[in-house]
Amino acid sequence: MINLAGRDIANHFGRYLLTGLGLGLLIGVTLTMAGVYRGMVDDGKALIAASGADIWVVQQNTLGPYAESSTLHDDVYRSIAGLPGVAEAVNVTYLTMQVRRGNQDVRVMISGVTPGRLGAPGHLVAGRPITRSHYEAVADVKTGFQVGERIRIRRNDYTVVGLTKRMVSSGGDPMVFIPLRDAQEAQFLKDNDAIQNDRKRLAANPQLNRPGVPGLLEAVEANQFSNHNVNAVLVRVKEGWDAAAVADGIKRWKRLQAHTRADMEEILIAKMIAVSAKQIAMFLVILAIVSAAIVALIIYTMTMGKIKEIAVLKLIGTRNRTIAGMILQEALGLGLIGFVIGKVAATFWAPAFPKYVLLESGDAGRAFVLTMVICTLASIMGIRAALRVDPASAIGGG
Repeated sequence: MINLAGRDIANHFGRYLLTGLGLGLLIGVTLTMAGVYRGMVDDGKALIAASGADIWVVQQNTLGPYAESSTLHDDVYRSIAGLPGVAEAVNVTYLTMQVRRGNQDVRVMISGVTPGRLGAPGHLVAGRPITRSHYEAVADVKTGFQVGERIRIRRNDYTVVGLTKRMVSSGGDPMVFIPLRDAQEAQFLKDNDAIQNDRKRLAANPQLNRPGVPGLLEAVEANQFSNHNVNAVLVRVKEGWDAAAVADGIKRWKRLQAHTRADMEEILIAKMIAVSAKQIAMFLVILAIVSAAIVALIIYTMTMGKIKEIAVLKLIGTRNRTIAGMILQEALGLGLIGFVIGKVAATFWAPAFPKYVLLESGDAGRAFVLTMVICTLASIMGIRAALRVDPASAIGGG
């Protein structure tokens, strides 16, 4: 049985190998699609872990700074820091935007942090941490920035003093960390023309610019054009305290939304990438069907191309099980070649993708089993055609 399959493959080796190559590329795409999903999940978990927080305090009735807009006053952290079970509370801002690098724009997530506190990048692969209160930045290596390079954020220039790795947003955008005050200005402070127009509007308002109330207009302007907002407060819980219980206390006493680490993983993975996961799953199903169709077609074509040989085998007494086994082995061999080519291809082209592609060995194992199952099912059409061959056709003219 093995010799029959081997000899038949040897007689059609070129076509067999090319079919295996085509199937391998489909399997490689399938593994890559699964890796894209795994990478999205890993990006979300890396973002949560890198912050170092146990609780994210955000605007009431919002899902947090990574999923939707949230605005808090930057003095809220003081009252949170005094609650039972809270070891540390730190302000943080997040803003996705285009950063100017020479003549190019790079899409990044800006994170405003307090150096050395929660939210700041803990592991650097080059350079040093932020030490000044203004105009220094630490960037992820995926931005392409280099230590010492100057980048423009809004109207200010920043010097990249350090590089970190695997610090990306939930959408895969690399992160750039700058001092909190600078990030507040970049996110909340209006441009000069908008400020000038707003000042004219305030001055033209008789309720805010009363002749007999000196200083009123200046006070209103100072309040409106100040940038004392943040997106979230990161909280680290004292050792021995339950994060969920501390979060419940924050919700009860501060009238704010507090998400634990488990809540944030649920938001990022189950909610934000749910649609993408379904879309990837649909692609995987389509690729599996296409792969099965290709294997079935080539095995059927190979079977029909050797009808005379199969008739001769039947005429000399070869059992149907032997003939069926030959066709099944050819199909499984095709699947094995395709899987090896697909695994190698996915491994080589995965780093070239703009988003992180995580190829897990468990996914590869499941893909191998699925490939063998698909090839087995795809061989049925060829086996049925072979078993219907009349032995008499070997000596007739038909």
